[in-house]
Amino acid sequence: MIKRIFSFAGEYKRHVFLSPLFVVLETICELLLPLLMAKIIDEGIRNPDLHAGMGVVLRMGGWMVVLAGISLVLGIGAARSMSIASNGVGYNLRRAEFEQISKFSFGDIDRFSTGSLITRLTNDVTNIQNFVTICVRMLFRCLSQLVVALVVVFRLEWKLGIILVICMPVLAAAVGLIVSKCHRLFARMQKRIDELNEKVQETLVGIRAVKSFVRKDYELGKFGAANDALTRSGLAAVLRIILLDPIMMLGLACVTALVLYFGGEMVLGQQLKIGQLTSIITYISNILISIMMLAFALLHYVRASACAKRVFEVLDTEPEITDGTAKILPPREGRVEFQNVSFRYTASGTGDDVLTGVSFATKPGQVVALVGGTGTGKSSLVNLIPRFYDVTGGRVLLDGMDVRDYPLEELRSRVGMVLQNNVLFSGTIRENLLWGDEHATEEQLIQAAKDAEAYDFIQSFPDGFDTQLEQGGVNVSGGQKQRLCIARAILRQPEILILDDSTSAVDSATEAKIRAAFRTHRKDTTVLLIAQRISSVRDADCILVLDEGTIVASGTHDELMASSAIYQEIYWSQQEGVGE
Repeated sequence: MIKRIFSFAGEYKRHVFLSPLFVVLETICELLLPLLMAKIIDEGIRNPDLHAGMGVVLRMGGWMVVLAGISLVLGIGAARSMSIASNGVGYNLRRAEFEQISKFSFGDIDRFSTGSLITRLTNDVTNIQNFVTICVRMLFRCLSQLVVALVVVFRLEWKLGIILVICMPVLAAAVGLIVSKCHRLFARMQKRIDELNEKVQETLVGIRAVKSFVRKDYELGKFGAANDALTRSGLAAVLRIILLDPIMMLGLACVTALVLYFGGEMVLGQQLKIGQLTSIITYISNILISIMMLAFALLHYVRASACAKRVFEVLDTEPEITDGTAKILPPREGRVEFQNVSFRYTASGTGDDVLTGVSFATKPGQVVALVGGTGTGKSSLVNLIPRFYDVTGGRVLLDGMDVRDYPLEELRSRVGMVLQNNVLFSGTIRENLLWGDEHATEEQLIQAAKDAEAYDFIQSFPDGFDTQLEQGGVNVSGGQKQRLCIARAILRQPEILILDDSTSAVDSATEAKIRAAFRTHRKDTTVLLIAQRISSVRDADCILVLDEGTIVASGTHDELMASSAIYQEIYWSQQEGVGE
């Protein structure tokens, strides 16, 4: 796991190697200080020759100052290098994960959930980055301090070193037992963070509905339940972690007492000097503190590994929908054909088909409408054309070629789509429209806005096309938002334009003008139109009637009024109380 995390260091790899080197050198400098202090005590302070003793104190003290200065510089260098390396790892991980998510189909995103992907991209990567920043530096410091201090203690008095050798496995076993319990708890905690993020995201996206239906208390209850679950998971992990501190302090006290007892006897028996005993106690404290720091580093590693597993799960997921391999592409005409198409959302598992045996064909420049009740598969059908999802049976052809053979960029460049949920991004109106074609001229921009009946209201704003939109376009009305999304799709100049109930918030007169503009300026564009109002589709070249995922009738408005009971029912239900 660690090796794979550091594989994302990329151009910052040099700092990954520099920081441990600086840490080891810094630790060696620090560990030389107790030896110099022992010399000051044994050869300086206890020297009967005051002049010679003072010389030793000054000389050794000077070396201590020099070593402390070198240690300071090395410590700054280690911290700087590891900060650069950890931020580089975090940057590369986030970029790789975001690029992978951008390749996901709608089905891939549905499988992970949006809230979970946000957590994996932010909180999980931050935990990995913190592990690299703090714990790797701590790990190298502790290991080097542990090894060097043990060697020095055994060189000074091996009998006292034996005490450490006996006590360390006991402490290590206690630490290992606690750490082993925490991996599962940290994994559960990250899952609870996913659930909390999903609740927050859902509430904020639908905040207007929450307020309009006065459901604040209900949403607070849902948030409270998710927040309580996260708190309980966090406490379950923390209450185990805090056991480390008293266990390690107890170990430190016991070892120190044993060393003082046996070391004191050696000093009294002239087998050991006081300065040496003082330095041994200092080294033993360093060793035990190193073990404690290693335990905390391991805990951070356990949490980071749980987060890394989730991040790499995203990175290792093969997108359901991949680029086609066709080299020779058909000319752009705008012909769409469905051949016995079936589709279900759980393609790899069980579930009922949303579409069954759907077959139809369009000609270039035709306007084809899809009508039917809610949940009959209209949106699912049009989502198969740009391969937001893949069919589970049959074929979808675009200009005579299976859409699965197209490179995705080429396929989607031929299809313009206005989805049910209109999405605008923070930025200017101009920036949002240029999503359709970033190289569009001012004249093309204006014409697209006019065709979508958006030009007049855009010009009514003081800044016109440079009017700033807030996130989600909340500072424009629903009808204005729909018209801006239509203008954006038109600016793309696609061969196929899919309008998925995209004029539901537009009045009938404005909608009629948009349809007229299509007939005049977009007559070569094949339009697939989903609408709830019969008035929106009655002029279509062909109307497909869907019921329970199957096309049950097709024809013009007049033909369907004469032959389709379902179409008649839809029509007359919309005429009640209105008159013809």
